[in-house]
Amino acid sequence: MLGFGCMRLPTLGDDPTKIDEETATTMIRQAIDQGVNFIDTAYSYHSQGLYYTGENEPFISRVLEDGYREKVMLSTKLPCWRVENQEDMEFYLEHQLERLNTQCIDFYMLHGLNQTYWEKMKELNFETFLEEAQDQGKIKHAGFSFHDRLDLFKEIVDYYDWSFCLLQYNYLDEYYQVGTEGIKYAANKGLGIAVMEPLRGGQLASKIPKEVQELFNQAKIKRTPAEWALRWVWNNPLVSVVLSGMNSMEDVKENLRIANNALPHSLSSKELELIGKARVIFKGKQAINCTYCGYCLPCPAGVDIPENFARYNDYHLFGSPEEKARFQFSYEAAVLEDSRPSNCTACRQCEKQCTQKIAIVDELRKVQKLYEGD
Repeated sequence: MLGFGCMRLPTLGDDPTKIDEETATTMIRQAIDQGVNFIDTAYSYHSQGLYYTGENEPFISRVLEDGYREKVMLSTKLPCWRVENQEDMEFYLEHQLERLNTQCIDFYMLHGLNQTYWEKMKELNFETFLEEAQDQGKIKHAGFSFHDRLDLFKEIVDYYDWSFCLLQYNYLDEYYQVGTEGIKYAANKGLGIAVMEPLRGGQLASKIPKEVQELFNQAKIKRTPAEWALRWVWNNPLVSVVLSGMNSMEDVKENLRIANNALPHSLSSKELELIGKARVIFKGKQAINCTYCGYCLPCPAGVDIPENFARYNDYHLFGSPEEKARFQFSYEAAVLEDSRPSNCTACRQCEKQCTQKIAIVDELRKVQKLYEGD
């Protein structure tokens, strides 16, 4: 039920490519020794950016020496943004097998599918590549990770006979991107459900508004913010595994402790109501009152208005000038250039459809200033 997401391993200094190998190795192996058997990595993890080759996969291969590879299921991902033909798909898979020092990858994903990458993968007949890789014993199970809207998610689920999917899910994002409805849809189609960002990159564990902490303090059973967030995800019986991006030994110990006590349907109705109130407090602190309903779409200029607003709200809820680079990286990974505010023509068609009466064009200018500059 608890998987180790390796995107946020501790580093030496501010260089994301310099993994603190001694600390991270101890963390991962201790987690495995305590029963964690799902390790998730990716081609670009611990690099300078999406288009760089990361240091994570080779590091994971070293962690899994001394018999540890046989104790876990290994997951990694095809970098869709770097692929232009089927030969590229084959190249990256072979390179990843080599980097991971393994003959077979247990769970292999198309990484970060959105509308743009999905259209490209279909044109390149990704299904032929996946089926040949499975026939050759190079991968066991084929899936995808996802960052886009619910209607596209359902289309992808229906398009191919996937084994599983990886999606963002936490109590703050119950109705964002795929959400609870999408989990039910995929589960009903027979897909295993892997969850990422259960703590929103640690934000739901360490950056809790005072009002939310006071709310948690009222509960009969006292729990840390991380425990409330993780227990909420594990409360859903359709969730197969939760990938937690543990960053320290303290994180590992706390995650293991929580996992040993969390079960589906183990939260009471009062506890679920309390978490719902916490969500309302968070939402009330958003800089832009966007509900991500999507009525503003499609934008004639191609701007992904809800996603731009979501990333702007993330920064104002959890960020600071000192952390700007991290939020900038997340923004550039999630919002492609042709979907950014600089493409807005100020036609204001979106504003006529907005259920919240947001001055969308004006707000997009604020997003542009934050993430794209003046």
